[in-house]
Amino acid sequence: MSLPKPLRNSELYNRCDPEQFSFSSTEELDGTTGISGQDRALEAIRLSIGMKHDGFNLFALGPAGTGKQTAIENYLQEESASEPVPDDWCYVYNFDKPRQPAAMPLPPGRACAFSKEMDSLVEALFSIIPGAFSSEEYQEQEKAIKEELQEQQSAALEKIEKKAAGNSIAVIRTPSGFAFAPVRDDEVLKSEDFMKLSEEERNTIDKQISELKEAMQSMMMQIPKWQRETQKKLKELNQQVAGFAVKPLFSELRSRYDDLENVLNYLDRVEEDITAHFEQFLEKEEGGMQELLQAQFSGGARGTRRQAIHRYKVNVVVDNSDATGAPVIFEDKPSCHNLLGDIEHTSHMGTLVTDFTLIKAGALHKANGGYLVLDARRLLMEPLAYETLKKAIRTRQIRIESLAQLYSLMSTVSLEPEPVPLDIKVILLGERYLYYLLSSYDPDFSELFKIAADFDDDMERGSDSELAYASILAGMIDHAGLRHLDRGAVARIIEFGSRTAGDASRLSTHLQGLSDLLHEADFHAGEEQAALISRAHVEQAIEARRYRAGRIPEKIRKSMLEHTILIDTDSEKTGQINGLAVSRLGDQMFGHPSRITAQVKMGKGDVIDIEREVEMGGPIHSKGVMILSGFLGGRFGSDQPLSLEATLVFEQSYSGVEGDSASSAELYALLSALSGLPLRQWLAVTGSVNQHGEVQAIGGVNEKIEGFFDLCNERGLNGRQGVLIPAANVRNLMLRQDIREAVDQERFHIYPVTLIDEGIELLTGVAAGIRSDEGQWSEGSVNARIARRLDDMAEKQRQYRQNDKNGGNEEESTS
Repeated sequence: MSLPKPLRNSELYNRCDPEQFSFSSTEELDGTTGISGQDRALEAIRLSIGMKHDGFNLFALGPAGTGKQTAIENYLQEESASEPVPDDWCYVYNFDKPRQPAAMPLPPGRACAFSKEMDSLVEALFSIIPGAFSSEEYQEQEKAIKEELQEQQSAALEKIEKKAAGNSIAVIRTPSGFAFAPVRDDEVLKSEDFMKLSEEERNTIDKQISELKEAMQSMMMQIPKWQRETQKKLKELNQQVAGFAVKPLFSELRSRYDDLENVLNYLDRVEEDITAHFEQFLEKEEGGMQELLQAQFSGGARGTRRQAIHRYKVNVVVDNSDATGAPVIFEDKPSCHNLLGDIEHTSHMGTLVTDFTLIKAGALHKANGGYLVLDARRLLMEPLAYETLKKAIRTRQIRIESLAQLYSLMSTVSLEPEPVPLDIKVILLGERYLYYLLSSYDPDFSELFKIAADFDDDMERGSDSELAYASILAGMIDHAGLRHLDRGAVARIIEFGSRTAGDASRLSTHLQGLSDLLHEADFHAGEEQAALISRAHVEQAIEARRYRAGRIPEKIRKSMLEHTILIDTDSEKTGQINGLAVSRLGDQMFGHPSRITAQVKMGKGDVIDIEREVEMGGPIHSKGVMILSGFLGGRFGSDQPLSLEATLVFEQSYSGVEGDSASSAELYALLSALSGLPLRQWLAVTGSVNQHGEVQAIGGVNEKIEGFFDLCNERGLNGRQGVLIPAANVRNLMLRQDIREAVDQERFHIYPVTLIDEGIELLTGVAAGIRSDEGQWSEGSVNARIARRLDDMAEKQRQYRQNDKNGGNEEESTS
């Protein structure tokens, strides 16, 4: 078997040649920030936006910072520009049901104009209506109606007086009404004179007075009727005068909205109400209309009149006068109130009151007829917001509800505004796990959000994509107002994109990370007063990041140098190997070596994972250890059962172990313990293994190599140290410059391993061995030593069992 050769410098880093670019700096690029490399997501967005049927809303899923929002914003801005501007919406007073304000649509840009014209109309009524009622013509008509009442009353009274005079009875006016008394010689008889009359005369006078009283009473009963008729005539006159006064104003206003039937119907109701309640415009009030309108929030003594006049206002909740296409709304805080709108209240004499002018629009109103973009995590964090959104989408209407009233948190009278019809496309942005959780546990989700735009973490790297990357960088620079990049800086950021993606043949689409790097590089360029950001400035920003995140890695490395954490990089040890682990702190990862040891004794073929036994190992790590049993059984247990018990452990591990990337290292330690061959401690190992002994790819390979290199470098490179990595991970290598230089100088080595046999040869210096057709391993090989050791263990176990059996028989014979 030929051993793998160490990798060359060119295989450790996929360099971007700045000379391939035709531009000298990103200032020459157009700054297009399209969604390059996201064809799958783009197709999903195109389908969702194009589908006008219910339920085809969009969920854009992918890691934070991959440019989901930017990509969707760019796409929506382009698509919405060609779509029609939706209607304005306003709320007006409902004259039939005052607690249910009416929602009224108007063509875009006309709602605000209509609201101002209504305010002007009401302002004009304060001069026009009083003027109409102070005219001579009205005064004469009012006087004639009132005189008619007086004439009726006078005529009736005169009739009674004539009848009384004919009977020599006088009608006397008293403070309490009318009285009747007999008259003689034009003088009212005194009581003593009346008593001197004969009984017959007195009876006659009493009878006449009684008749007159009945007549007077009958007349008095007619007076309220005459007054009602007079009031009716006055009301008819007043409404006729008021209607005549306001009609020219309404006729002029109707002429400007004769194409809108709903506005004409509303104006008819307003005109009727103003004509019927014209008195509110006749009351004298210092300050005029301006003070009256400002008093709407004061809760002063004029509350009744204010409410009467206030109902003629138009509350514009959606104004699209400045829009050039369908609205695209990004709601940063998607609470119930911010989505549906709210009904505000004011305090009036210690009581909370409201009216339709205090209705406020929500994001759904503003995005109606267009697109609403929400962050899924923030939406789910807001109480009841997600259910509110689903209800609005499902019912296709925006119904403003007061949560305080709904849950009896506030005891006050509120409104029930008429729902607004909803025509909208909702886009949710979120991590993948949110999408999968909602898909699994919310039965409504898949019905309402049928399209998923899955944004990839990375994109293919090639000349076209590198140029697209440069254009994206130019767009970020223009947007943030930073210095532009020269070609060398662009090349270095592209290399950084490959390192972030963890694949030399791909580029990271984490745009937020690129933006942060640009800002840091611009800072360093500013310190040098450079006109452009160069490769050195980008390198400086990357190194500064590594330095800032280096406290914990440095402490771990220092503990190894001081032998607090035992890591051997010089000698050879049996059953001991340096595995490579990777840790994450925030958005930074770092690698470091960990000592793995194995011990072997006679047993029943078990490989015991000490980490699992003490519940410090995760399930994936435990799976990797169990695979080792399968490998040993398949290779050495075909003829007889394995008679060993092996224990594996990560030494000085106090925080638990997860993952299977150390399973190959654990297998090497186990093979070393079985064969008795020492392993070279100056070689560290990473990679998982399957039951057939094939070494499989792992993650974090760059960080793992760098972590072991930094330790060896501080102890002093001697030309022997190196790392064994899976051959499948070679494409992921984007190593630091100092490691590449050490490899060039043959002071550090990186070996790509495909099979466990290749690795064991590198680690022991002894051939792994080949099995003959007869099932025998090459003499002196690692596998031959292991097979012999296992045979010895099996033989010893047979002897022990035989001795135990014989010992038992002897005891029986003795007894």
